[in-house]
Amino acid sequence: MIELRSVSKTFGTHHALTNIDMTVSTGSIYGLVGTNGSGKTTILNILAGVLRPDSGSVVYDGSPVYENPAVKSAMVFVPDDLSFLNGFTLKQAAKLFSGLYAGKWNDDLFSVCVTQFKLDCNMQIAHMSKGMRKQAMFCLSFARKPSYMLLDEPIDGLDPIVRRSIWELIVDAAADRGMTTVVSSHNLRELEGYCDSICAIKQGQVVVERDLDELKSDIHKLQISFGAAGQQSADIYDSLDVLDKRDSGSVDYLIVRNSAEELDDFARRTQPILFDKIPLTLEEIFMYQLGGNGNEHTSIL
Repeated sequence: MIELRSVSKTFGTHHALTNIDMTVSTGSIYGLVGTNGSGKTTILNILAGVLRPDSGSVVYDGSPVYENPAVKSAMVFVPDDLSFLNGFTLKQAAKLFSGLYAGKWNDDLFSVCVTQFKLDCNMQIAHMSKGMRKQAMFCLSFARKPSYMLLDEPIDGLDPIVRRSIWELIVDAAADRGMTTVVSSHNLRELEGYCDSICAIKQGQVVVERDLDELKSDIHKLQISFGAAGQQSADIYDSLDVLDKRDSGSVDYLIVRNSAEELDDFARRTQPILFDKIPLTLEEIFMYQLGGNGNEHTSIL
């Protein structure tokens, strides 16, 4: 388990992070979302022990990460900007990593990844495109069989087939050996398909941190009608936590933050002729879960 407690970080007069609390369960895939400048990369650098927080604690299974080689040897951090190993071919980089991580390196897994991504091991990393460099780094990272993987925008710029391959590797590692993954991304649709938990960061603070299933359980889109001739009082929805409401003739469309039991009770009491729950995407959930007007929704997500 990874735990951040009351973590703050400033750069000069800029407060990058303020009292961040996060809990990442062992073997889970944990998604970080937020706009550029919200603090996601700073969090990942602190998680990796690259930066030291001004206050608070960061521990992996009870052990602090900063200046702790034992913890760092069990993790991989793949940043968004890959500017190292440029003088190596992928084959030479693999030889270097196999020596640095003797006992953890798996040649067979490296070969499987290289084949899956169709990479040329004799090509210099400096001559690869940004997408190819990311794929090369994934091959080197997965072959180490890390216990923890930290990923900053890992699929940005990659084609859909490669993105799916990377997610499959992450999911398989979580299932087979309990690898814990923290991944930042702007792509909420992909995070929705693979993450166990989601954390939204806004201006250096945690706004929402929830298990994905729980997040989806208490916010709903409703389609309700009492009929053209139905009697509908102005306060009929007062028992619901209505986040947004629009009407189209005799049909009302609502976004509400209520449990399924509360909605069933509402339907029993009011007896609408139409009462449909419409699935919400993760993007829609965050837009309404975080509150505010439409412009704020756009800035957050």
